[in-house]
Amino acid sequence: MSEFTWGLGRRKTAVARVRIKAGSGNIMVNGQDYRVYFDNDAAFDGAELPLAQLGIRDKFDIWVNVRGGGKMAQSGAVLMGISRALIKENEAF
Repeated sequence: MSEFTWGLGRRKTAVARVRIKAGSGNIMVNGQDYRVYFDNDAAFDGAELPLAQLGIRDKFDIWVNVRGGGKMAQSGAVLMGISRALIKENEAF
């Protein structure tokens, strides 16, 4: 896989544009590590949940641009965007 796979997620007024590519498991949100950007466990679990459920936490690098809403809505939008990108990447997911 040489190109990015894109996914779009929305939650309330938050919109997340997600790019995934095979890699080592790095997740960046708005240029920051997702654990720094989402400052509590409930919020940053949204970024990890689709990967953890599939057992592929260290298989993809993910870049996210998210705008609008609060942190929890943004986390939900990121979760949806990652999920959609993973489905485009492999329909078996």
